Amino acid sequence: LYTVRNEMAADPEGTLDRIAEIGYNWLEAAGYFNGKFHGRKPSEFRKMVEDRGMKLVSSHNGLNHENLDEVLGAAAEAGLQYLVIPSLPHNWINSPDALMKTADFMNTAGEKCRENGMKLGFHNHTVEFEPVDGQIPYDVFLKNTDPGLVTFQLDLAWITKSGNDPVEYFEKYPGRFELFHVKDLSEDQEDATLGEGTMDFKPIFAEAATAGMKYFFIEQDNCRTHTPMESIVISRNYLLNNIL
Repeated sequence: LYTVRNEMAADPEGTLDRIAEIGYNWLEAAGYFNGKFHGRKPSEFRKMVEDRGMKLVSSHNGLNHENLDEVLGAAAEAGLQYLVIPSLPHNWINSPDALMKTADFMNTAGEKCRENGMKLGFHNHTVEFEPVDGQIPYDVFLKNTDPGLVTFQLDLAWITKSGNDPVEYFEKYPGRFELFHVKDLSEDQEDATLGEGTMDFKPIFAEAATAGMKYFFIEQDNCRTHTPMESIVISRNYLLNNIL
């Protein structure tokens, strides 16, 4: 829902109606503030989604030691399967010590997620692939988190933009990537509507079982050549007709 965040802010009911009409089956929330998902209480938002024949699978939520219990309670009420950390503060990844503390936090949060019937996820950008004193933050997290507690939502465009190959990560860390963010990359390395950029998704999805992928989400930060609602139609059709 981050792709259509402005539409959700203006008219959540109408936007969800249109998303369901297009044919989407599951959603990831991207608007949790003051105890509400996209302006609705967790149970109310879950019902809004389910009443339209869709499933609320995941949500992006900034987590820290102070808000963890509060966010977990809301996520459980919303019936989420995954609670995903969308990004990290700079001081959580700017030293080897910070990286280990972050991995420890992920394990702690993951244990609490499991107690609430969910799994913790972490979503990457490109910064997690930039070395910190010779260590790659993303690899530190993969190596030092419990696979039973923490999974990784691989953003296919950003890992590619960082100069890394998603399939190589699947082979190195099999089963750790239960969620994908599927976006294309334009010639100038910005995100693009699926099928209109440079990404080759076929080899990535061919190794989905190696990755451990269970759900994928079409996501675009900024829609430049189409409206967001147009983009989610084009992207879904491209996946169905060319990749899946």
